[in-house]
Amino acid sequence: MLLYLRREFQSGVPDYYYSDISEMNFKVSKKQQEFLGGIDAACREIRPYEDEAYLAERLNDKVVPVFGRIGMLGCPISKRYGGLGLDMLTYALAIERIGQEGSSLRTFFSAHISIGQLVLQGWGNEEQKKEYLPDTATGKKVMAFALTEPAAGSDPAAMTTTFEETPEGFLLKGKKHWIGNGTFAGVMTTYAKDPSTGRVSAFIVDGDAKGLRVEEMKNKMGLFTVKNAEIYFDRCTVPKKNLLGRKGRGLSIAYSALIDGRLSVAAGAVGVMEDCLAEAVAYAKSRHQHGGPLAKKQLVQEHIARIAVDIESSRWLVYRAAAARQKLHEYVEGLKENEKWLGRLGRQNREYAALRWEADRLAAIAKFHASNRSFECANRSVQVFGSAGYRKTARVARHFLDSRATIIYEGANEVLELKIASGVLGDEYAAY
Repeated sequence: MLLYLRREFQSGVPDYYYSDISEMNFKVSKKQQEFLGGIDAACREIRPYEDEAYLAERLNDKVVPVFGRIGMLGCPISKRYGGLGLDMLTYALAIERIGQEGSSLRTFFSAHISIGQLVLQGWGNEEQKKEYLPDTATGKKVMAFALTEPAAGSDPAAMTTTFEETPEGFLLKGKKHWIGNGTFAGVMTTYAKDPSTGRVSAFIVDGDAKGLRVEEMKNKMGLFTVKNAEIYFDRCTVPKKNLLGRKGRGLSIAYSALIDGRLSVAAGAVGVMEDCLAEAVAYAKSRHQHGGPLAKKQLVQEHIARIAVDIESSRWLVYRAAAARQKLHEYVEGLKENEKWLGRLGRQNREYAALRWEADRLAAIAKFHASNRSFECANRSVQVFGSAGYRKTARVARHFLDSRATIIYEGANEVLELKIASGVLGDEYAAY
């Protein structure tokens, strides 16, 4: 079966292509099964520690050693830099399983891999990748992504963090907040504006850089094992070799990172829904009210059915988005054989523009849908539990608290809804 698709870009030149959807079976190979079996075993091992850490609202220090043993800390990173070199669908499947353990645990991996390592692997030069990726793939260093500011969340172009170029390097001045892994990251990517031009550049910042100060953000509503930080750059020193990509291209780098961030949120949200279903089914079968098990009550069955439907509708959006992201990755890797590859990543390259547009569009749709549905599913599972689900000792309660954040970060869902609509209507109808 062939699906005919048409795309319009700002140039006004239409792009046509065919997609054989009969190939979209997402079969899992034996190698993938073995890796995902290791992920499942690690998740089972980590669960009691994550439960304890969540209730104590502290970092789970077992995550790095447990998942480091099976290579998850470098899952999609090239073997050249110490990773496993696995594809984006396999990574999404791993994040889906990790999501069953909660959005707190999944957020660690999103910050470390999706908007951390993949940014470096995608945009860093060979020296930068060799210097930083091997240590992050083993867990010797954890990564963070410092983009959000108090007055620049959904609109990163409004950032006020600035940089000054000197003969020795760059001096950064400003503040970032809600930075996942920020309290203990050994390396982070961050973004700052040239006040003379208004253009944004991206930088690699070491955790011990001079002029860098970190404070933990507390009193959160959920995500208690995630250590979010406020990052202060007080003329923070960054050597010239740590400029990431071309000067002035920082926003393009940040937006590409958000594709991976949204995909990981969506994949984790599927895992949240799967655990909500498992918990709700087990409780509904074991709890007896009015002469029979809750599982026989029609309105309880409605909750169960809705969760099951939401899992399926979200799962395939995630897998399709992961496949599109893998195509983009393979195309860019092919370009890197040319020493001038950075100059070929733009709208003038219609093939790259088409692949990036599709990956971006599908990741936004997957994140919008899956995060909304995971919060609704968590709400339904709490309702099945009744008062027993209203304590943080209940897994469904933790999913309810944590999944609320996924509707906000990696692109607030209101912004994503407008983004999706403008992709249909055309950029000239952008509602921002």
